[in-house]
Amino acid sequence: MKKFESILYVTEKNGDQNSALERAVTFAENSQANLTIIDVIPAMMGEYQEDFMIDRRQFLESLTDPYKKRLEIKTILEMGTVFIEVIREVLRNGHDLVIKPAENPDFLKRLFGSTDIHLLRKCPCPVWIMKLPEKTNYSCIMAAVGFRPLEDSDVEDALNQEILDLASAMALSDSASLHVVHAWEPFAAQYIRSRGDKAQEAMAVYVEKERALQQNGLNRLMEKLSKRIGDNVYQKLSPNLHLPQGDAQKMIATLATGLQADLVVMGTVVRTGVSGFIIGNTAEAILDQLECSVLVSKPPGFVTPVKLEE
Repeated sequence: MKKFESILYVTEKNGDQNSALERAVTFAENSQANLTIIDVIPAMMGEYQEDFMIDRRQFLESLTDPYKKRLEIKTILEMGTVFIEVIREVLRNGHDLVIKPAENPDFLKRLFGSTDIHLLRKCPCPVWIMKLPEKTNYSCIMAAVGFRPLEDSDVEDALNQEILDLASAMALSDSASLHVVHAWEPFAAQYIRSRGDKAQEAMAVYVEKERALQQNGLNRLMEKLSKRIGDNVYQKLSPNLHLPQGDAQKMIATLATGLQADLVVMGTVVRTGVSGFIIGNTAEAILDQLECSVLVSKPPGFVTPVKLEE
């Protein structure tokens, strides 16, 4: 089962983050993990810089004070660009989970702001972006996986395992229902339509064959999950499987809304052509449609473009 040892919580100036911090503290307690809070302020020059930093240190003190009897919390104050300083802190001290309230800027309708997107794309460890006000307990968690049935990929397999392990751990912790979704498309359909009179019959045969391949691939993923966590735990988890036909951009968000998911667990990949995963602009297209918290992980071997020193 997925375990975290060092959690980094990122402060957010927009909105009341008390519910998110409470959730982070409780999660750290339950995980028996260390918790660090980082506050990043813009680089400043002039006579007011020191006064501003004193104010922020006092802010961090007031933020952590209610939790001192529950958990030892380390605080860090940095100056610079938020996502860069957060990732540098992850690189310096090996944090294995970043938690941050969603930006939700007033001038945008979408839930996630530019800092959130940068972290989701570039942070080397999983990033949990919480919608405010955050719930104390999730009822429904959705895991979005992706694969190509006729091709073996160690990267895809490892990322799918990470997604399912994260989602399973969260679902078990909150006694939430777990829904696993793999969106797929019959890519040869357009070619078959052009074949003439028997196109309709050929199309039906092709789509059904493709659906069976996708179902078998999803079943294999779940069998591997069962082996990793044990049959008894898997039976307790009792995941619900979904195999919607269509564009992942649309299907993931639509299903999340229909299920009233509290959390969507997804993976990001750096190359194109992998149905079901979030890639570049596809990530933003999905995130723009979601109205819940998200937990996003990277494939093994991902190297962040952010460096410790410029």
